[in-house]
Amino acid sequence: MVIFIIGIILFLGCHSVRIFSEPWRTRMIHQLGEKKWKGLHTLISLFGFILLIIGYEQARQNTIIIWQPPVFLTHLAVLLNLFTFILFASSVPNNNVIRLKLKHPMILGVKVWALAHLLANGSLIDLILFGSFLIWAVLDFRSARNRPSPSEVIHVASFKATLITIFSGVTVWLAFLLGLHQWLIGVSPLATIR
Repeated sequence: MVIFIIGIILFLGCHSVRIFSEPWRTRMIHQLGEKKWKGLHTLISLFGFILLIIGYEQARQNTIIIWQPPVFLTHLAVLLNLFTFILFASSVPNNNVIRLKLKHPMILGVKVWALAHLLANGSLIDLILFGSFLIWAVLDFRSARNRPSPSEVIHVASFKATLITIFSGVTVWLAFLLGLHQWLIGVSPLATIR
């Protein structure tokens, strides 16, 4: 459990700098340079992510079950994750309608992903993992909306880009549903539905 907690702190901590200390981040970028800052950020995030995965795998072997979710919540989680993948896909390109309307679809996708997994999982380790990501996403979304947006090119909404985004999200969702989640995580999202 210790490795898991350290992994969460490192991974989400790196991704929380803008939430809690934008001026410090700006100073560090000026001191180190943007490339070095991004490199350091990437290394710490990657190390934290690896610890998170290793720690989660170890901790879930003997975690405490807090509650047993009813089957309908698993159905709801599967459906919510469809929206998650569409939101993830809509973070690029810049001219799809979803991105233009929501501004921060990736962060919203993390919110939906974390909520869906909290609904479908009742163990302590899952509560810590998905609860941490949900809290982070709520704080990060609020922080991102309060930051002044950099002057950037104004994009015109593209119907084609929006369709490609939705198709991509649905395709990846189906891949996860039909086997990729089982292969990567070791659990099929369809296991409790049947």
